[in-house]
Amino acid sequence: METLFGIAVDGVAYGMILFIISVGLSVTLGLMRVVNLAHGAFAMVAGYVASFAAQGLGLPYAAALAGAVLLTVVATLPLERLLYRRIYGQANELAQVLLTIGLTFVIVAGINYLFGPTLKRIPLPEPLQGTLALGPKAIPTHRAFVIAVGVATILALWWLLERTDFGIRLRAAVDDPDMAAALGIRTERLYAATFALGTGLAALGGVLGAELLPLEPYYAIRYIVLFLAVVAVGGAGSIAGSAAAALALGVVDTAGKYLIPNFGEFFFYATLILILFRWPHGFFRGRAA
Repeated sequence: METLFGIAVDGVAYGMILFIISVGLSVTLGLMRVVNLAHGAFAMVAGYVASFAAQGLGLPYAAALAGAVLLTVVATLPLERLLYRRIYGQANELAQVLLTIGLTFVIVAGINYLFGPTLKRIPLPEPLQGTLALGPKAIPTHRAFVIAVGVATILALWWLLERTDFGIRLRAAVDDPDMAAALGIRTERLYAATFALGTGLAALGGVLGAELLPLEPYYAIRYIVLFLAVVAVGGAGSIAGSAAAALALGVVDTAGKYLIPNFGEFFFYATLILILFRWPHGFFRGRAA
C-alpha cells in the first residue's frame, strides 16, 4: 500500500507538470488555432534560465522562477509579432508545423551552444526539500508544492477564461474575428496576450518540472509528443479536459515505469491509443474541434 501511495503521489505530480505545460499549448491550439510545436522549447528555455539564475547568479529559487517566466515571455513576444501573427487561423496546418518545428531546432541548437550538452538542475530551496506529513503518511514537499500549483493553475485559468472580460473578448475574437474587430475589440493585442499566457504557462511548468522532466538540450523534441498527447486526449481548448488527460496519462505512465520498468513508456502510448479510439476528439470536445 505504501508503494501504491507513493506511485499515486508521483503520478499526480507528474500529471500536474504535464498539465501546466500542455494547457498553454491547448489554449493556443484550441483558441487561436495555431499548431505551436515550439511550445516545449519555451518550457526548456525557462528551465535553463532558471538553472543559470540559481546556480550561476546565486538567486533564490522564487526569484529564479519568476525571472525565468518573465524573461521567457518577454523574449518570445517578438516571435509572436513577427512569425506567429502571420499564421493565425491559417487552413494550411503544414505551414504552421514547419515554421514552429524549425523554430524548435533553432532554439535547441542555441541552447546546446550556450549551455552545452549536459543535464542542468535547479536547486530546490530548503522548504521544498524533505517530506510533508499528510495524516499517517508523508509525501515529498516538492511534489506537494507542484500539485498545489497545478490546482491553483486550473482554478485561475477557469476564472480567467470563463468569468472575465478577457475571456469573453477572446472567445468572441476566436469565433468571429471580423465581427469582434468591428465591435472595437483589439484582436491583435488579445492574441498577443493569449500567446504570452500560453508561453508563461510553458515557462512555469518547465521550471517547476525540472525534477520530473530533466533539462537537457533535446528536451523540446523529447517531450513535445507528451504535451501534444495531453492536448489530443483532453480536447484542444478545454481546461478541464487538459487536466483530466494530464492526470490520467501521468498516473498511468508513472505506475507503468515503477511496476514494469522494462516496458518504458508503453503504457502511456497504449492508453493514449485506447482513449483516442474511444473518444477521437478527446475527453472534452474543445473549441478547435
